[in-house]
Amino acid sequence: MPVSVLEAPGAAPGAPSDGVEQPAAGAPVDEGAALDAYSRVVVDVAERLAPSVASLRVEGGGAQRRPLGSGSAVVISGDGLMLTSAHVVQNGTSGTAVFSDGEEARFELVGADRLSDLAVVRATGSGYRPAPLGDADRLRVGQLVVAIGNPFGFAGSVSAGVVSALGRSLMASSGRSSRLVDDVIQTDAALHPGNSGGALAVADGHVVGINTAVVGPGIGQGLGMAVPVNATTRAVIGALAGGRPVRRPYLGIGGGTRPLAPRVAAAAGYARGVEVLSVMTGGPAQRAGVQVGDVVVALEGRPVEGVRDIQRLLTEADIGRSITLSLVRDGQLSTRRAVCEELPA
Repeated sequence: MPVSVLEAPGAAPGAPSDGVEQPAAGAPVDEGAALDAYSRVVVDVAERLAPSVASLRVEGGGAQRRPLGSGSAVVISGDGLMLTSAHVVQNGTSGTAVFSDGEEARFELVGADRLSDLAVVRATGSGYRPAPLGDADRLRVGQLVVAIGNPFGFAGSVSAGVVSALGRSLMASSGRSSRLVDDVIQTDAALHPGNSGGALAVADGHVVGINTAVVGPGIGQGLGMAVPVNATTRAVIGALAGGRPVRRPYLGIGGGTRPLAPRVAAAAGYARGVEVLSVMTGGPAQRAGVQVGDVVVALEGRPVEGVRDIQRLLTEADIGRSITLSLVRDGQLSTRRAVCEELPA
């Protein structure tokens, strides 16, 4: 019998020619083995966290329950506490949470902090499956992350990508006060309206961020932002969950990072600092004698190189306390004492 050019010599007609054993026709395929490592991580995270992420339908007050918007939330306790974005529940105090299995529960706002864009709500009932919280301070650029939320109301949507950048800043405001939300996570995992308040998780399923912002089509594509879950935001979450106000100290300065001239840096012992571009009238810094043009290089001897360093180093415990500011003025290092005040609500 002549051998077909499509068959290896000695092979039976229709047999594979690469020596790899093929499954018999109609045999079940082991889908787990077929998944690559990337897919296995995404699938595992999605399956673990989907029950812990809800879609929120936010409503206004009154008997009519007027709809105000929607978003996502992450369950953080078995008795129904959920973490979301403050702008998701803005102007609303209650609504309905819809879970991946179709179950619904009413929720009430517990507390919101617009200056971190975080809020805590409580769903009625119990027996919820909390998501494990991680530490965003351990993230690395390029690390795989998975976003779970409800974009455009499509419940339980999953997207994946990487950490595009760390240490971004996002401006948040409340009334007359504004603040940079520091160390914001930038990711290329697809985020859309409705993802806000949802989870950004790493490969082991720990939530390291709460998705908060999407860069619009007129600015760029593939840029999403998430408020980090770390020691700073855990303190905010704890205060909100306990029904307590979030208290922050402030100095009353605005500015940006500025490198020092080599000669000045060598004499001062600091390479860069925060150049003061504005001083709040009547604020702690003005009363301490801080002026526009000064470069703040340290607080209590701890170096600062950007506004977020100042925000990170000042804690609630500093309210009412006198602290030492090291600053460079006219090329000379000097110090000032300022009494921190509480940032107005």
